[in-house]
Amino acid sequence: MSPLEVIHNYKNFPEDIDTVVTIGTFDGVHVGHRKLLSRLFADAKAKKLKSVLLTFFPHPRMVIQANNSIKLINTIDERIEILSQTDLDYLVIHPFDKEFSNLTAFDFVRDVLVDKLNVKQLVIGYDHRFGKNREGDFEQLKELSHTFDFSLKEIKAQDIDNIAVSSTKIRTALNEGAIATANEYLTTPFFINGVVVQGAQIGNTLGFPTANIKIPQLYKLTPKNGAYVIRATYQQVTYYGMLNIGTRPTVGGSSKSIEAHLFDFNQNIYDQEIKVEFLHYLRDERNFYALEALKEQLQTDKKNSLDFLKKLNLL
Repeated sequence: MSPLEVIHNYKNFPEDIDTVVTIGTFDGVHVGHRKLLSRLFADAKAKKLKSVLLTFFPHPRMVIQANNSIKLINTIDERIEILSQTDLDYLVIHPFDKEFSNLTAFDFVRDVLVDKLNVKQLVIGYDHRFGKNREGDFEQLKELSHTFDFSLKEIKAQDIDNIAVSSTKIRTALNEGAIATANEYLTTPFFINGVVVQGAQIGNTLGFPTANIKIPQLYKLTPKNGAYVIRATYQQVTYYGMLNIGTRPTVGGSSKSIEAHLFDFNQNIYDQEIKVEFLHYLRDERNFYALEALKEQLQTDKKNSLDFLKKLNLL
């Protein structure tokens, strides 16, 4: 597997490389996306061409619908991280803005796909729409493929619908705390990357010190408030633990926080980056009548977390 090359702005793509291209946001890089990508890789290998995924950032809905509050499964850096573990040759991230959104379907195919990405084959989902006001559809792509002499491969409706997975379904599952469902669709555990910041340190007084995690990207989705079993990676070492998302009502909190307690871990990691994967939903957030009751619940959470991890032979 050759390393993934990330190119920002399609205009920077190398002139002398012929390609098989697919297009999309690929938020989550879920099982449906992977089916399309496997077709892309197979065709690129058979034709001795390079595989290219053309994606956009910011998400088009963030630009076209100015007040849109869409939350994404992956930040753009997380998407790069996931795609770097596949056979993809080139990830082209083009900045999506109003000007680009006004490109007609014809101009998009001619100026982007043909003139800059040197497309020889396009692999596309049956319902893909593109160009200004999403005017371009598969029928227009068929006409343009003849005009500009590239082949077109459609991923049939039944191929995608049989999987019955979409980024929207995964977002819904995460918002409901259905981590097992989301992870099944994603094929790998949902994760966040963040920086450890100073907290109120109440966990220390309860015997459960926590790392308070701040996610810099406001558009990143966080799952439903509650307690979770997690796997954390810090400086390339794996730790297991439990995590709470919520407003900490027991101690009079009001703003949302993400607090992770790692088992058998005793390091000062303020201002350090940490990755957290969500493995299991333990319970809803609750308002306890006293700190002692909260401490008892945390002890129960730890026992339930360890039981879950041992059941999966992770400990």
